Amino acid sequence: MNFDKVLDRIGGFGRFQKTLYVWICLPQIFLAFHMLVSVFTGAVPPHLCRSSWPVGDSAGPRLNLSFSSAPGESCTPSQDGSLPQRNHSLPITEHSSTAKGCTGGWEFSKEVFLSTIATEWDLVCENATMNNIGSSIYMFGLLVGAVLFGALADKYGRRIIILIGLAIQAIFGVGAAFAPNFYIYVLLRFVVGTTVSAVIMNAFVLGTEWTGPKKRMLAGVITDYFFGFGYILLAGVAYLIRDWRKLQLAISAPSFLFLFYVWVLPKSARWLMANNKHEEALDLIRKAALINGKPLEDDDMELYQSPKSSEKLQEQRKYTVLDLVRTPRMRKQSLILFYLWFVNVLVYYGLSLNISDFGMNIYLTQMIFGLVEMPARTITLFTLNRSRRISQLAFLAVGGLACLLTIFIPDGR
Repeated sequence: MNFDKVLDRIGGFGRFQKTLYVWICLPQIFLAFHMLVSVFTGAVPPHLCRSSWPVGDSAGPRLNLSFSSAPGESCTPSQDGSLPQRNHSLPITEHSSTAKGCTGGWEFSKEVFLSTIATEWDLVCENATMNNIGSSIYMFGLLVGAVLFGALADKYGRRIIILIGLAIQAIFGVGAAFAPNFYIYVLLRFVVGTTVSAVIMNAFVLGTEWTGPKKRMLAGVITDYFFGFGYILLAGVAYLIRDWRKLQLAISAPSFLFLFYVWVLPKSARWLMANNKHEEALDLIRKAALINGKPLEDDDMELYQSPKSSEKLQEQRKYTVLDLVRTPRMRKQSLILFYLWFVNVLVYYGLSLNISDFGMNIYLTQMIFGLVEMPARTITLFTLNRSRRISQLAFLAVGGLACLLTIFIPDGR
């Protein structure tokens, strides 16, 4: 009896699987927090450069300020003493800056954000690229985590990698809230990025490996709903917490609660079977069957392989990532999938991480983007079972056309 038939026999999506999905889906909310929090922690508020000379009056020294928020605007004070962009006058306060073009330091608007990493470490003008580099390093962490923890999960199991990922994410996420400088902050965020991949991938795999074929697609989409919910919830959390350190702490500290997963998160019986741990797999399957109300009899199924078949199994060639491109057919399919993932990620995060450029209220825009994901994921439940090829083609065409149409939107509208 193959494993899918075993799952059907014990209940493909019974109480055991539903409980498992509760444990799998809860961390997805915090994964969305970590993925998108840089929209708020890395935001660059409108800012003004203090000149090094006073334009004083009887009330005391005043400032010569130049506004710098939009691309292309001057990052240096006017040399003739005039106000080149907008007329502002603020009291002089101590403020150090490493920006070469602003010797007097920067003054940031606190109308929307009390503080961000940009306001704390002056990541504007000459230093503006540092903010983008920090985001790129975090995304590189996702890549490293996918490669590293994917391989480790195949070797040591899904459960242990999820637990390690959640623990590291909590520790380094909280650590990022206390980073003494930008470089330490980027390093900590890089580690958090690796754990996001570790948890997302292996939670998805663990859930689908325990789910019968009839409900497998539904189970896979369920986790995405919770990621979308985290997308929406982040807008509210960021609206209430305008200080970047407190916000980083708020999205990271609750992850310590997932320590109880040590006692509730099961291993993958399918992984155990593939690694010749039949006794442990059988115990888990019997437990799942009992929870689902479909207890197994001793002679109900045969999970053990004969010594001869076990020897044959061990003689089989071990597959590697190179097998994805070894044959012409696999190479063609793999390259298509690689390209599709690249395009989807580029557009999705290109839009999601740049919502501040939309010119709307950043919190409202974040919430709208999250809300849009809910019907989008629901539509896939009705389209994937009909034709995955046509479904993929239709979504790519609609998304690509929408992106192209933005070219024709007039500026300032």
